[in-house]
Amino acid sequence: MAADPLSIREAWSKIPSPGSVETEFERFTGKRMERILATVVAIGSGVLGAQALIAGVTTTGSDAARITMLLVVFVPLIVMLVACVIGRGVRTASGAFAIVYTLALAAWPSLVDPVGRAADQPWIFFLVNVGVVAAMLAFPLWLQFVWAVCLPFVYGYVRLVEGDFSRDFWVTTAFDVSFTLILGCVIIALGWMFRSVAAGVDEARTRAVASYAGAAAAAAAEEERAAMSALMHDSVLAALIAAERAEGDRAQDLAVGMAREALTRLANTEAAVAQEGSDEPVGAAQIVVELRRALSELGADAIVEERGGIGLIPGRAARALVLAARQALGNAVTHAGGRGLHILVEGRGDEGITVTITDTGPGFDIGAIGADRLGIRASIFARMAGVAGTAEIDSRECGTTVTLGWERP
Repeated sequence: MAADPLSIREAWSKIPSPGSVETEFERFTGKRMERILATVVAIGSGVLGAQALIAGVTTTGSDAARITMLLVVFVPLIVMLVACVIGRGVRTASGAFAIVYTLALAAWPSLVDPVGRAADQPWIFFLVNVGVVAAMLAFPLWLQFVWAVCLPFVYGYVRLVEGDFSRDFWVTTAFDVSFTLILGCVIIALGWMFRSVAAGVDEARTRAVASYAGAAAAAAAEEERAAMSALMHDSVLAALIAAERAEGDRAQDLAVGMAREALTRLANTEAAVAQEGSDEPVGAAQIVVELRRALSELGADAIVEERGGIGLIPGRAARALVLAARQALGNAVTHAGGRGLHILVEGRGDEGITVTITDTGPGFDIGAIGADRLGIRASIFARMAGVAGTAEIDSRECGTTVTLGWERP
């Protein structure tokens, strides 16, 4: 089934041109990784937050300071969890919680527990690592490590203040601080590693897309150059030669018609179907009619033979066949005098078609044709290649055979 040209054009428009890749397209993997990190943080923080909330509710009682501290810490935490789940405002919510929690932890002894009250670890200590992961989501890398290092020491200081710096608290507090410090640094390192991998993937994708876009642009430019060269040779140059050689009324009318067609095709070079006409299906019989018309315009006589089944092929392929065959006929008339000119059109139903043009002229050496001669390279080979067709030329001293073919993929 042939692809819809409008769908192809819409899909092609989604590929960014070189040097104009959008940031959203560039950071696809990075954004996906941020979403994954936010989801994982939401799950882990939700579990720790639930434990801290249960401990806080069961131990708070009616103390106004404890209730206020509970609200100050858990309201930003809930906002952060919601932001991580929905994927919006994650950096803002996480940064707010990291700052609020650090301040609340530092103020804990003076606002809640007096100095020297060595109770069991209160609920706020359960959220130390949550404050670290919040910093990991919100802050740049250097500030993340600052948070991962400083927050455990703030916790240790608060714990020692609660125990009035007694010797019994130093060992357990040092153990807790070292464990929290190592875990926080590991969390930050893992976040940095995952983000670095995602950034590497995005960078590789950006380079690949830019390389592909550059190659596509170069291919399109080469295709346009070949098509323009063929147009200039087939229409413009042919019209100029016809005008120069026009002597009789019929020759002048032919030159005027050729010039009009050349100007029309030049004006339509930017159209989507420029050069090759529409893509409506065309039968083999119509190709034979076009070839007979070309012979009439060239003033040449030839045997036109048609074989095989009658089928339909895409209009652009048919147009390319006709134009390439016209060029071959023009070469035969110009260089071989049209001697022994014979045209064979072999149809294979809807599967394909072959057009063979032979003459009995002196022939020529294909390898000796200059690079600036576009009659064969652009008007025959490049034109047939542009519609996924084939073109072969066998030229010897006894004559030249040009075989043009197109097969349905």
